[in-house]
Amino acid sequence: MITAPTSKIGHQVLERVLESGEDIRVIARDPQRIPEEIRTRVEVIQGSHADRSIVNRAFEGADAVFWLVPADKNAESVYDAYLQFSIPAADAIVRNRVDRVVAISALGRGQQRYAGNISASLAMEDLFRSTGVHFRALTMPSFMDNMLRQLRFMKNEGLIRFTIPGNLKNPTVATCDIAAAASRLLLEREWSGQESLAVLGPEDLSYQDMAVILTEVLGTPVRFEQMTLDSYKQIFLGTGYTEAMAQSMVDMDIVGADGIFNALRRTPETTSPTSFRQWAATVLKPAFDAL
Repeated sequence: MITAPTSKIGHQVLERVLESGEDIRVIARDPQRIPEEIRTRVEVIQGSHADRSIVNRAFEGADAVFWLVPADKNAESVYDAYLQFSIPAADAIVRNRVDRVVAISALGRGQQRYAGNISASLAMEDLFRSTGVHFRALTMPSFMDNMLRQLRFMKNEGLIRFTIPGNLKNPTVATCDIAAAASRLLLEREWSGQESLAVLGPEDLSYQDMAVILTEVLGTPVRFEQMTLDSYKQIFLGTGYTEAMAQSMVDMDIVGADGIFNALRRTPETTSPTSFRQWAATVLKPAFDAL
């Protein structure tokens, strides 16, 4: 059972699991957004995976579930967006005796401070753990793919803008590597228990490092400019985010600047293969050239 099958991560999980030949069920608000050649090969339950009747129907007979909470800029609380959204699924896991759940979460457990979306993601994890299901939380730093939001800045001004200091090195991860880890866990039936698995990418880079790489990959000068937290918040408010959800994005950056993503030591198990340079050349550059 795969949720959010048209999202950046979810569609890649779906494509990978399809290759296995397993029977697949998905929940989709708009099934037409799933390519027809894929839609005809899966069972589609139309609706929201926050809907109790939908998840009960979708989880029936499912041995494994991929869980991803979609962004909700209209939520009045970040805990509504993650925890309340997921309560029907937790009930459906118990009712339908689902064996394994793989969920997308975030780094930051054990930091003992509020961190916006990160804190709400960890609360969602704990909700699923409480069901007793075999559980893996894939915990991530910032996605390389988020750099796509900066395309117009790069194209028009030769800039990337973030609130985190430009010289702070952090791990980043490509969504293709997250999808690879999730699909592997969904298809394996031997694992048990409840654990977090970080997916860290192969290197720690600062935004200044990234600007250098982008300059080389794109063939045009790109430099980093630090923006204020208030300016960052106004961007989200300007695109329709509620006050609470805009502030939760700011709160993530505050702890990001304090090194919340650097708490774990990289190991072979947590190191994913795609470098930022590889990602920039294969994903970002075609999008940049198309502008």
